[in-house]
Amino acid sequence: MSSRVPRMTMILRFFREDSGADLIEYALLSATIGLCALAAWNLIPGKMLAAYVGWDAGVQNLSSCTPDPGGGGC
Repeated sequence: MSSRVPRMTMILRFFREDSGADLIEYALLSATIGLCALAAWNLIPGKMLAAYVGWDAGVQNLSSCTPDPGGGGC
């Protein structure tokens, strides 16, 4: 039974100590921000492509009937 007392005090001391908690919290926060940035970075090209395709279609529809400077119409 005497060997259990030091183990219990070591276990209790381990759970009470918080000397490295700040470092772990900052590391977890940095990892979370990094994962969110990576997810956003992977979504950007698809969204940009969709925007440019939409803009191109709009411009093509606007310029489908360009008047002829010589007087001829569409």
